[in-house]
Amino acid sequence: MSEADESDDQRRARGLPPEPRRPGDPEPEAPKPVHVAYWLLVAAAVVLTLAFVVDLLNREAFTAALIERNTEDGIADEQIAAGVESMLWSLIVGAAAVGALLVLFGWKARQGTRSARTVVTVLVVLMALFSLLGGGYLVIVAVLLALAGSALMYLPSVDHYFPKVLKRP
Repeated sequence: MSEADESDDQRRARGLPPEPRRPGDPEPEAPKPVHVAYWLLVAAAVVLTLAFVVDLLNREAFTAALIERNTEDGIADEQIAAGVESMLWSLIVGAAAVGALLVLFGWKARQGTRSARTVVTVLVVLMALFSLLGGGYLVIVAVLLALAGSALMYLPSVDHYFPKVLKRP
C-alpha cells in the first residue's frame, strides 16, 4: 500500500497528521467523546458570560454587598458604587473573550489538533484558578462544564485522534 492510499487512522498510527483536506471535502468525524467535549466547552463559554451578565443586571445588590464588605476608611461608598458598573462590563468582555477562545480551540481540537487540546486545558485551568477569586454559582457551573469537556479529550479511547508530532532531526 502506498502512502497516498493510507487512511487518516493509518497516518495517525504512524505519528503523522491526517491528509490535508481539499475545499469541498467532508470533514472527518470526531470520536463521540471529543464531539461531546466541544459542546460542553460551548456551554461553559455561554454560562460564564451569562454569569457576569446576571451580575450586571443585579448590580444594585452587587454594589450593596461590596459596600457592606468594605473595611477601608479611605474608600467612600460612592467610590465603590462608581466603579462597579465598569468592573462588571470588563468582566463580561473578559468572559466573552475567554469563551471565544474556548470555542475556537475546542473546534480545532475537534478537528484533531493536539496543540489545541493543550490550549483548551490551559484555558480551563486558568478559568478554574480565577474562579477561586470569586464568582457565583454560575461561574462554578461554567468551570465544571469546562473541566468535564477538557477531561473527555484525554480519555484513552480518543488518544489516537490526537497524534503526537514527531520531532524532526
